[in-house]
Amino acid sequence: MSRTVRFSLGLWFSLLVGQAVAQAPAIPPATSWIPQDAVICLEISHPKALLDILAGDKMTAKVTSLPLYQKLTANPGFLGVTNLIRFLETSLDTDWRTGLGKLTGGGITFAVCPKDTVLLIVDAEDQRMLERTHDFLRTMVQSDAQGKGLPDPVASAEYLGVTGWSFNGKESHAIVGNRFILSNNPEGLKGVLDLRNQTADQSFATVPDYAAAKKTIEQNSIASAFVNLGPIKGIPGIEKALSQGKSNPLAALFFSGMIEAIRNSQWLAAGLYIQDQTLDLRAAVNGKPVDPDGPAGFAMPQQSGEGALPNLVVPRQIAAMSFYRDLHRFYAAKDDLFPERTSSLIFFENMMGIFFSGRDLTDEVLVEARPHMRFVVAEQEYDPAIGTPQIRIPAFAMILQLRDQEQFDEIVEEAWQKAVGLINFTRGQQAMPGLIIDRPIHNGAKFTVAYFSTAGLKDKTNLHNRFNFCPSLAMPGDYLILSSSDGLARNLIDAQKQEAAQSVKPLAGKHSLVELDGIQLSSILQSNYDNLVRKNMIDKGNTQLDAEASIDLFVTLTKLVKHLGLSMGTQDRLTEAQLKVELNLP
Repeated sequence: MSRTVRFSLGLWFSLLVGQAVAQAPAIPPATSWIPQDAVICLEISHPKALLDILAGDKMTAKVTSLPLYQKLTANPGFLGVTNLIRFLETSLDTDWRTGLGKLTGGGITFAVCPKDTVLLIVDAEDQRMLERTHDFLRTMVQSDAQGKGLPDPVASAEYLGVTGWSFNGKESHAIVGNRFILSNNPEGLKGVLDLRNQTADQSFATVPDYAAAKKTIEQNSIASAFVNLGPIKGIPGIEKALSQGKSNPLAALFFSGMIEAIRNSQWLAAGLYIQDQTLDLRAAVNGKPVDPDGPAGFAMPQQSGEGALPNLVVPRQIAAMSFYRDLHRFYAAKDDLFPERTSSLIFFENMMGIFFSGRDLTDEVLVEARPHMRFVVAEQEYDPAIGTPQIRIPAFAMILQLRDQEQFDEIVEEAWQKAVGLINFTRGQQAMPGLIIDRPIHNGAKFTVAYFSTAGLKDKTNLHNRFNFCPSLAMPGDYLILSSSDGLARNLIDAQKQEAAQSVKPLAGKHSLVELDGIQLSSILQSNYDNLVRKNMIDKGNTQLDAEASIDLFVTLTKLVKHLGLSMGTQDRLTEAQLKVELNLP
């Protein structure tokens, strides 16, 4: 054949193929193949970005350097999994990270539908690798069954021109081009293939609420989620949780506003963003914001610029929380917020009447508190002269701001000392040691401390748990600090001085802030490692090795989180939440 003829045929073939490719219909978004009545839809639009941070070199180096990983490498089951992965890498001529990226790089969509149907749609970058992986897994399943003398579990059938497969008689899956479709039942797969064949779009992508929710998510999100709250709110457990505030005062105090917003919402939308080593999850519900004049208005900033104060920072801090909560309005609305008043609440009111000498709890006590509540949890630093408890419990404190500190400080002091006296009286009846009150001065502020004496104790390396507690009351400036230890009280006095000098302002529109230091949390867990292992063995009946593995896993996970921050508030008439997780990677 002459060179000219070969060139002409090659050109003709190229043009023909190019025309065929150009005319081939582009595969629609995965949501176009999801039924309209899906309750939850999770879309990971950039799986490689997640793989880079969760399975990248830094995370791998961090995980493989942990003692827990070293223990796992000696486990026969773990060795079996790693050998299977290596065999798969060799068969597909790739490493597992690259292969996973090619198999999922086009996007992952997960949906939960009625009738207990779950769908997973994965768009591969490399169709050939997808097909080879499927063939590999099919062969493995058949070989395993054959080796055990069992019938071939693999079955296939044609539906609308597509071959559907099942490897166990329960799940159903199919490959359409570069798209892998998996359902937990045959009906789910048929529903997807039906939508694929329909000319009129009647899919999840056309649902108005889904379209409205997508507008709240920025286009640069790595992943997004949509939840139809109507069916979700009808689930017994969730329905009970959303009604907790009616009978639980603490639930009403901390979750009012958020609960009402979810009750009034049709959908929830969330978007995930990644920057360096920080995962940023932002969520919103579309319910009408809480009426600031209604019963739950105590949890909502009333004016522009109002909100929760930034969290205080102290040494060895494990967690910190800050809330905008008007305690006076909260308790004044108790009949509306929690009409089913329990006996424990009545007991609380009676005790407060004793501590505050008959003053009205709503209009004479709580009215003195500004709408700022803050809490701090920190690992304790024990004085060698006193000793170290057997179980090391973190110190914790509540911090309020008073409207008229000079008039109210003696009232609070009297109530606090009555509470200590009641504790001593109760312990004395049981022939147990009581608390001794002292009035030290720290950083120019006098505060009150109650402590247990170690006089007569010879071994101070394994003290009773009561020595974790040294109840303290401090009132520097307009602050009211109630702390479980004098050390934390001293640190909070210092933090108050520093904050007062900086003129800290509220975070406008935010009503709840929570922060967690994973590294410091792992430190307190490690300090109590032996006790946690023993408790796990007793509570769950585990062997020591199993208990150690369980505790090691928890400690490992906490070490991976450098900082976690959660904030909630309202913006543009949407109730929003933001969760930031900074990973602790090399």
